[in-house]
Amino acid sequence: MARVHYVVGVVLFGAFIALGIVVREAPVSLDRLLRDSVGTRWQGDLGTAAGVVSAVLGPPLPILLGAGLIVATLVLRRRGDPRALVTLRVLVLLGACRLTSLLGKPVFARDRPRDYSDFSYPSGHVASVASTGFAAVVLCLWLAPKAVSAVGTAAVAATLLACSARVALGVHWITDTAGSILAVTGVGLLVAPALRLLPGPGPGGHRPDREADRGRPG
Repeated sequence: MARVHYVVGVVLFGAFIALGIVVREAPVSLDRLLRDSVGTRWQGDLGTAAGVVSAVLGPPLPILLGAGLIVATLVLRRRGDPRALVTLRVLVLLGACRLTSLLGKPVFARDRPRDYSDFSYPSGHVASVASTGFAAVVLCLWLAPKAVSAVGTAAVAATLLACSARVALGVHWITDTAGSILAVTGVGLLVAPALRLLPGPGPGGHRPDREADRGRPG
């Protein structure tokens, strides 16, 4: 199963790179269509609503989750709880996924649809939301399996809402947001199995309590 995750991860990350190469010089038709549809409406009520969404669904999310994972890891480790191994690895996963935008922007150096003080591809806001959602789903897979479906649905909805908000504000092309989703999911599917977080703690999987037991004398 891990091999499938690696293959899909490589395909998605390759698609992210290919899309970035295609769009960095000139926007595609869908990009131009949506930019023209927004026009200057980002200066009115549409922009106000999109701005509120962007303030909530953006860079603060991975920071908050990351801080929570650090605290959880320290507390669980102090208690000798093997679940600290899970929270620590999810923290690494979250960081790897979030870095896709921070490292990708200067590589592709794509201009924004309107004047803005940063490169465009891939969207940092969307990468933040998608990274947080991906890490949260993996965390639930280990610590709260019954919540995986609900958290996954919320993560997808929040990511799509963030995409819409950034395009509505006129600060991103639609392909910037698609690139973020491809990059985060691709990197997530490559890093998570490498950290033994996927496919998850099912029968025969790697459970933190089992790993801790291996180091104890019989």
